[in-house]
Amino acid sequence: MPSRRHVFLAASAVVAVAVVVAAHEVMLPFILAAVIAYVLTPLVALAEKRRMPRPLAVLLVYVVVLGSLAGFARGVAPRIALEFRNLRGELPALAAEAKQRWVPLVTERMRELGVAPEPSAPPKGDDDDSAPTSAFVARPQPDGSLAIDVGTGAIVTETKKGWLIEPAPEKKDEPFDPNRVVADWIGKSFVYAQQNSLEIARAVRDVIAGVSRVIFIFFITLMLAAYMMITRERIVGFFRSLFRPSRRASFDALLARMDKGLSGVVRGQLVICGLNGVLSAIGFAIVGLKYWPVMALVAAIFSLIPIFGSIASAVPAVAIALTQGLGTATFVLLWIVGIHQLEANVLNPKIMGDSAKIHPVLVIFSLLVGEHFFHIIGALLAVPVMSIAQSVFLHIRAATNKDDPELAAEGDAGT
Repeated sequence: MPSRRHVFLAASAVVAVAVVVAAHEVMLPFILAAVIAYVLTPLVALAEKRRMPRPLAVLLVYVVVLGSLAGFARGVAPRIALEFRNLRGELPALAAEAKQRWVPLVTERMRELGVAPEPSAPPKGDDDDSAPTSAFVARPQPDGSLAIDVGTGAIVTETKKGWLIEPAPEKKDEPFDPNRVVADWIGKSFVYAQQNSLEIARAVRDVIAGVSRVIFIFFITLMLAAYMMITRERIVGFFRSLFRPSRRASFDALLARMDKGLSGVVRGQLVICGLNGVLSAIGFAIVGLKYWPVMALVAAIFSLIPIFGSIASAVPAVAIALTQGLGTATFVLLWIVGIHQLEANVLNPKIMGDSAKIHPVLVIFSLLVGEHFFHIIGALLAVPVMSIAQSVFLHIRAATNKDDPELAAEGDAGT
């Protein structure tokens, strides 16, 4: 029969889980604060060894870390912004080249392999001459209704009450007048603003509210992380007090096991992301890849998500390289593959360590589940959560197998 202590702890756990589930929409700052506190705690402890008070150590770490990030952003932001503007301006040309050059080439290769079907002749009556040139064209549908096509003889404008359809002005051989174009654009803008003033006000309100929310979450997250770092012994002591004195040594062992796994998954992954971005930038710059700073930044950020992030970051880099030639694309692809081989065989074992190893099947499962339920935040936090779950499982397995030396040895090897 369970004791009162067990009943109380079980009921408290149920209530805590219910509160978290009910308040899941406001849990993001607490989760981010826990991650920040875990990542920065070693730096705070290092400052404390210099006989610095903990609150001052936390403040110093914040100043150094945030100052370094701001300095880096200030140094590279102009170049990144310039590359983004150039890339945005060239996207139509890149899309046109892909459509006119690479899509037909790939389709032809697929036809040669028997994968793609042969092109079929266009249906009769579907030539260019049948395109509507008048304002409206009525087409009978199989169900007896009529489909109204708006041709080139009309202008459709969205308004507050619906759609305004006006006849298009007759084209005359008049010289281009930029003043007239600007005047027409300003006039239409004022008309749209008058007819949709409420929607514009709502849009401005939503933008202001979104920016304010981001700023609020940023500062509240930093404050929560600071409290967690300052009172970390009290937090650990609270959870430790939930166990009987005879079980607290086992709880300490569980915390040590979880720290080994998380230190590799969280801190190690951040280091690997930085190295991935630096190595990508070196290779892309060597081959002269267009917009290589942007592609290197994408590779570094996407590396936060294991497996899928690496694949996703390779697609835009190789696609842009294809516009510069097959040799450039081949070099970029081989360089990316080489980086990930180095990451898998050298960086992961050295930086993350064996204690952080999670089976690739579990990694993919956790990523899919996290993304399905919590989208991008879930994908980012999926592997750390899986690391905690794996540590708890291995700890319980080792504790229950103490009576069998052979199984206990396997449990210790799994750590």
